[in-house]
Amino acid sequence: IVRLVETAGGSINLLEQAQSTKIPGYPHWPWMDMLGVIPVIGVAMGACAGLGAMRVVASHFSVMPKGTSQVFAGGPAVVQPGVGESVSKDDLGGSGVHAHGSGVVDNEAEDDLDALQQVRRFLSYMPSSVYELPERTRCDDDSNRREEYLASIVPAEKRRAYQMRRIFEAVFDKGSLFEIGKYQGRSLIAMLGRLNGIPIAAMGNDPMFNGGALTAEAAEKMIRFVDMCDTFNLPIINFVDQPGTYVGSVAEAKGTVRVGVRAAIMLEQVSSPWCTVFVRRAFGLAGSAYGPLTHGPNIRLAWPSAYWGSIPIEGGVEAAYKRDIAASPDPEKRKAELIEHFKPLESPFR
Repeated sequence: IVRLVETAGGSINLLEQAQSTKIPGYPHWPWMDMLGVIPVIGVAMGACAGLGAMRVVASHFSVMPKGTSQVFAGGPAVVQPGVGESVSKDDLGGSGVHAHGSGVVDNEAEDDLDALQQVRRFLSYMPSSVYELPERTRCDDDSNRREEYLASIVPAEKRRAYQMRRIFEAVFDKGSLFEIGKYQGRSLIAMLGRLNGIPIAAMGNDPMFNGGALTAEAAEKMIRFVDMCDTFNLPIINFVDQPGTYVGSVAEAKGTVRVGVRAAIMLEQVSSPWCTVFVRRAFGLAGSAYGPLTHGPNIRLAWPSAYWGSIPIEGGVEAAYKRDIAASPDPEKRKAELIEHFKPLESPFR
């Protein structure tokens, strides 16, 4: 079902027509049941308030054209007397707020036509219902294609970033990638794509944003994306370069650990086939949230550039050998010696 929405939601005029009020809720609208059975898409085609916002957001994929659509619980006319804030429709609920920030809406579109084209694209990866498999399409891309740049795309210098999306482009059928929520939780990439014509879901950490660490926003994005893919039986491939849960006072204030635990619980409930490719790092709580751990199928592969653990060696050495380092005539030299001692143990070949 594709909902094209432009509505103000509830109206005070309804009270006069009905000569009564109503308890909020829509018992005759089985929207939760639908989400578990068929693909549901919400498109904001204008201002969508109240129930209109709900119809856009209660979906597996949502999109809004920039400049001409807004999504909010209550519009400016409700906000001003309610909380004393004077704000424009776009500043309150435009695509800059939601598609680029809050994650309330997945994607931004250039215009109405682009929004509808994105809907068509999204549906091309989906089955008609959970009782079918996604349709395989003809593939002109040689399944034996090799991209030599994969051999050197991960820098030898651990602190250097690289373009994870180039890995996706090399691995998946050419022209088959469709990104969801690009501007939200940006340390996590979520895409739909195809392998030899078969629809596949793909995730990966983006070291260009927060080093790829698991932020509260990235964890929410993971929960939503994986839940949707699992509902429609899409195999999932996770390209892992996870330095750990994002740290700092801002991260703690957002409850990042709690959302990270929610993401780990959700992954454990996945029944779709899963493949994990450890590209570089996997550390801590976030590093353990790479796929279902206690049941399969969960294929795990590692590139030679991969390394993992409960804590990175650099930080672990400082914590475990603090007194040793401090007592040394040359603390920096001693720390470097300890790091060099432990470094070979990181090799994935072990």
